[in-house]
Amino acid sequence: MIQEQMTIVRQHQLTDDVYELVLAGAMARLPWTPGQFVEVQVPDPRLLLRRPFGVAALDPAQGQLTLLYKTVGAGTAALSQARPGEKLAVLGPLGHGFPSDFLQAGKQALLIGGGTGIPPLYALGRQLHQQGIQLTSALGFATKSQFFYQAEFAALGDLACATNDGSLGFRGHLGLLLDTQFADAQTRFAAIYACGPTGLLMAVNNRYRDHPHAYLSLESRMACGVGECYACVVPAASDTAATAVYKVCDEGPVFATGEVKL
Repeated sequence: MIQEQMTIVRQHQLTDDVYELVLAGAMARLPWTPGQFVEVQVPDPRLLLRRPFGVAALDPAQGQLTLLYKTVGAGTAALSQARPGEKLAVLGPLGHGFPSDFLQAGKQALLIGGGTGIPPLYALGRQLHQQGIQLTSALGFATKSQFFYQAEFAALGDLACATNDGSLGFRGHLGLLLDTQFADAQTRFAAIYACGPTGLLMAVNNRYRDHPHAYLSLESRMACGVGECYACVVPAASDTAATAVYKVCDEGPVFATGEVKL
């Protein structure tokens, strides 16, 4: 883990409120596991706390990493106004990523995501694709205009899309898509990975609790990112450890299904 001033290479608006941000620096050349994240100091001196962002792609050769984020408050709004050449204070890599060493070439894996859960899944998908894993992605958004990285995921393998209004792909939320098109997921896929809103993670956790290799990447407000402030704790699921909690930032953000209470 290091902290450095990374340089903005480019910033591109993907939808009305989602941006793709490419940063350059030594951090991009460090060893990473897909699912790890960074904490970024937004360019507004009134906002002291760093913001956590999942990493969508790494290019060690160019020394660049790509973040995807949604403008949801003053911090991300300020970030969206940053321009190429400006520098941002970035801390990373942070947390524990998705386990994948057990997968062998030719095995099948399912990626399940929606909204700002897309970035870490794309980083994971790129790595698994290079390892010869057969990928299927199930992605959900409210409507077609909010969809992003559709072509990028399609390039990695099979892609199933869901929108609440039916404007793209399956009509209905992603949980219904899983019920309709992936009823055999428990036995069909050697690994299942999910990231997205809490409702989606709850659905995945309930469906695949007994799968030996099903994992959730939790989204949480993380003040420090290194496990010191206890602002991002979630309760453990074990009945024998009723008072135990996990810190999403340093003990996660990735957990096995059935490991935490959502």
